Amino acid sequence: MLDPFDPDSFIVRAEVHILDIEPRISRTLELPVTLNLAQLHEVLQAAFGWTDSHLHQFNIGGLIYGAPEFDEDDLFDSRIFEATEVRMVDLHFPYKPGENPLTVLYEYDFGDNWRHLLRLERATREENAKYPRCIAAARSGPPEDVGGPSGYAKFLEVWLDPEHEEHKAVRQWAGRRFNPDRVNLNQVNKAIAKALRASKGDYRFRRESHRD
Repeated sequence: MLDPFDPDSFIVRAEVHILDIEPRISRTLELPVTLNLAQLHEVLQAAFGWTDSHLHQFNIGGLIYGAPEFDEDDLFDSRIFEATEVRMVDLHFPYKPGENPLTVLYEYDFGDNWRHLLRLERATREENAKYPRCIAAARSGPPEDVGGPSGYAKFLEVWLDPEHEEHKAVRQWAGRRFNPDRVNLNQVNKAIAKALRASKGDYRFRRESHRD
C-alpha cells in the first residue's frame, strides 16, 4: 500500500517525451526515490539513446540543476545548482491520486535544443523489482546532431524517401540499426543499468576524467 509519507513504500513514475515532435517519442520510467538528478540525467541519456556529447540542464520550478563546472565563466543567465545534491525524495509530489503531477523540463544539447518534458508522480513500489527501469517506450530517439526537432523532421523525409538524392547517404549516416518507429525495451533497460553502474552516483564524465 502506498504511503506518501514513507519513502520506502513508493517509487517515482516519470512519463517523459521529447517536445515538438509528433508522433511522440516517449518513455515511461520508474525511479527509486534515492536517485539524484545526475543519475536521472544518465537514465534519460540511456533511455533515449543519447550519447552525452553535449551540455544539459534540469529546470525545476525555475531553478536550474546540472554540472556547475560547465559555467565557470558565468555564461548562463541562471545559477546552476549541483545535480548530485538533489534526489527524487527531495522533490515535492502531489499526495493524492489524480492531482497534477510535478513537471520538470530536461534540456539536452543547447544547439539542437532537445527539450524533454517529465511528469513525475508517486507510485507503489513492487516487491523484488529492480529500479530504475523503463516499462514502456514509443519510437526510437533521434540521432545525435541531426538538427533538433525541425532538423529531425527533414531527416525523416529523406530517410523515408528512396527517390531522394541524399537518401542513401542519410541511411548510412544514421546506421543500419536505426528505425524511427522501433525501440527495444530490453535494450533500453540494459543501457540504463550499464549507465548507472558506470556513473556510481555521479556523472560518468566526472568519473572518466578522474581516470585520465
